[in-house]
Amino acid sequence: MSGQGDVYLNGEFMPLAEAKVSVLDRGFIFGDGIYEVIPVYGGRLFRLAHHLQRLDQSLQAIHLANPLSHPQWQTLLEELVRRNGGGDQSLYLQLTRGVSARDHRFPLNTPPTLFAMSTPLAVSAEAPAPSHAITVEDIRWQLCHIKSIALLPNILLRQQALEAGADEAIMVRDGAVTEGTASNIFVVRDGLVTTPPTGQLLLPGITRDLVVELCQRHQIPCQEQRLDEEALRQADEIWLTSSTREIVPVVELNRQPVANGRPGPIWGEISRHYQAYKQAFREGREA
Repeated sequence: MSGQGDVYLNGEFMPLAEAKVSVLDRGFIFGDGIYEVIPVYGGRLFRLAHHLQRLDQSLQAIHLANPLSHPQWQTLLEELVRRNGGGDQSLYLQLTRGVSARDHRFPLNTPPTLFAMSTPLAVSAEAPAPSHAITVEDIRWQLCHIKSIALLPNILLRQQALEAGADEAIMVRDGAVTEGTASNIFVVRDGLVTTPPTGQLLLPGITRDLVVELCQRHQIPCQEQRLDEEALRQADEIWLTSSTREIVPVVELNRQPVANGRPGPIWGEISRHYQAYKQAFREGREA
């Protein structure tokens, strides 16, 4: 079944309205599954190998076999992009442990549920709107490196931020900054860019890793190191990164301006490098 607006579910492409999953799916009953979000620029899947590697790591962590090889994933996702008109898109894919009787034990011989869909990705030539953020206690579990579909703690903390008039909540665990509810974090102080190291307490972001690469490539001092909450208060710049929002400057934290309350010069520099990298990719050139 072809045409724009198609999704993929368990081996078939179909209109979104026709896609149905059993109420006994373990994703619905237990949140037993993982997901990925992959941006598409000019019809091309951005950093696909990195996203599929993270998918493998999440699946391995929850003891769920990947039903497809990387070439099969690429073929599937490229067809989904084609069916949805090419151009700039955001792909969402999700795997759950499948349909079985409600039981905490892993089911035997149960095929996973595989779902993928596309939504338009609005890419603006304008700089992203600066963000306001608050700090909150990180109330999540101990395995945050898994890109789990069980996002209720993130949802509650993001809602707390929205109700406080902010856009994002920056999480702090035992005095250490981890990440935003849907973003990684960078802090600039005296020209040095710092981001928390990867590990079980935060998600290894694909955009985060690219920003680190770009800093290294363009001789912008950058380190991966623990950030205390005090570092946020002393920051010259704070950025949030994600696959769809890219690199967003935070200009207000806990109702106080970050430095002069405007996006900083190092953010401007790394943002230009990011856009140049993305444009080269869009045009099929070596980035």
